[in-house]
Amino acid sequence: MKFIHIADVHLGAQPDAGPAYTEKRPEELWAAFEHVVGVCRTERTDLLLIAGDLFHRQPLLRELKEVNYLFSTLSHTQVVLIAGNHDYIKKDSYYRTFRWCENVHTLFGKGLECVEFDELQTAVYGLSYHSREIREPLYNAAAPEGRQKYEILLAHGGDDRHIPIDWENLERAGFSYVALGHIHKPRSVRGDRMVYAGALEPIDCNDAGSHGYVGGEITEKGIRTRRVSCASREYINLEIQVDEDDTSGSVKERIRDHIREYGEENIYKITLKGGRSSEIFFHTERMKDWGNVLEIVDETHPAYDFDRMLRENEGNLIGAYIAGFAGCTRDSEEYQALCEGVEALLENRGRV
Repeated sequence: MKFIHIADVHLGAQPDAGPAYTEKRPEELWAAFEHVVGVCRTERTDLLLIAGDLFHRQPLLRELKEVNYLFSTLSHTQVVLIAGNHDYIKKDSYYRTFRWCENVHTLFGKGLECVEFDELQTAVYGLSYHSREIREPLYNAAAPEGRQKYEILLAHGGDDRHIPIDWENLERAGFSYVALGHIHKPRSVRGDRMVYAGALEPIDCNDAGSHGYVGGEITEKGIRTRRVSCASREYINLEIQVDEDDTSGSVKERIRDHIREYGEENIYKITLKGGRSSEIFFHTERMKDWGNVLEIVDETHPAYDFDRMLRENEGNLIGAYIAGFAGCTRDSEEYQALCEGVEALLENRGRV
């Protein structure tokens, strides 16, 4: 039995995208979803498992019609989905009344439900959110009921406010596979059997790294899964080290080199580190005019020669301030305070 497991598609979101992609990023979320449906069609996947947050908020009726059309193009694939904390089932949600095509199976109850596929010898269990937060560990009692040879759990959550999960207990329950959603970073909890697919496309700068879906196969020999990257772009966090010879221009050119190396299609958050010349101020906004940069954070400090400055300022306020930090190391918070304090004193020297 072949399956594809996705989660946290967040259709309708307005992702952090930077100036180059702000307008088209929402459409790229739809394109990624359409791509997965296309893979199901091409590879004749048996099951498409959607572990919550297909939408970023309450789905619009026209959006459900678009999604349903895509599902209707799957002649071989059965679709099973649950609602997550973002697209939870409100009293007036279109989820409650929408009529899906025959190959779509929703597990929208507050408690555990099950849908069976005799031809696949497979049963899929799951429940849905009816509020933004669920603090009860609802999966603690989840267990396969022996309905089919292969039994899968669709689950969304795993933190204190969104259905906390006892992983050891869930592993002992004995599901063939647990398809997890809610955590945007792809990861395995218990080998191949309990897996967070991660966000299909990254939504904000915290979703660094590659994203896509999980392809799986269950056979007599057990389960085998693989991660398939398909996101159109990644969020990349870069640290750039500077020294006393750097200027805004040289750092800007280094940023360009890194973006060329890692890919111009990606979205960057850049942090400047190290010691700069005390005469230099980095104009970070001017460094963002090439590539797709969300933010540049300047965490550099002036590279002062404090031994020399202490000798030159013996007996005045600057010298006393430097002496008060004797022995602090360059990577300490005290050193950062020393640099910031000296910089302030030097700027106000005429008034000290």
